[in-house]
Amino acid sequence: MEHEAHAPADQHVHAPAHAHDHHRGPAAAGWAMAATATLHCLTGCAVGEVLGMVVGTALGWGNVSTTVLAIVLAFFFGYALTLRGVLRAGVGLRTAFRVALAADTLSIAVMELIDNGVIALWPDAMDAQLDDLLFWGSLLISLAVAFVVTTPVNKWTIGRGKGHAVVHRYHH
Repeated sequence: MEHEAHAPADQHVHAPAHAHDHHRGPAAAGWAMAATATLHCLTGCAVGEVLGMVVGTALGWGNVSTTVLAIVLAFFFGYALTLRGVLRAGVGLRTAFRVALAADTLSIAVMELIDNGVIALWPDAMDAQLDDLLFWGSLLISLAVAFVVTTPVNKWTIGRGKGHAVVHRYHH
C-alpha cells in the first residue's frame, strides 16, 4: 500500500464538515448569525467605550480626549475578544491578529461611528457626569442604536465571506 505525502501543516486542508459544502460559496448569513457577530463585537466595544468614558469623565478630560480614549479602548477590547477565541483554536499570534483585524474592523468602526454620533447629537450628553442618569442612559441607548445599525453591516459582510465569517473558519 502506497502512502501519499502529506502537505506541510500551513497548507493542510480540512475536509468539509458536510459533503455538500464544496458546492456553496460563503455561508448564508442569516440575521441570527449577524446578530451574534454584532453582539460579540458590541461586547468588546461596550467595555472599551464605557471604560474610556468613565476614565475620561472621572479625570475631567475634555469631550474630544474622552471620546478618543473611548474609541481606542473600544477597538482594543473588540480585537482582544476575537484574538482570545482565535488563539484558543491554536492559531499563531500573527495570524490571529490578522484574523481579528479582518473580522472586526468594519464592525467596530461602524459601531463607534454610530455610538459616538448618537452621544454627540444628544443634547447635553457630552457634558453629563458619572452620577447623572443622562450619562448612563445616553450611553446605553447609543450602544443599542449602534447594535441595530451594525447588524445589517455584519450580515452583509458575513454573506460575502468577510467580517466574522473569517473567525468562523477557525472554530471547529
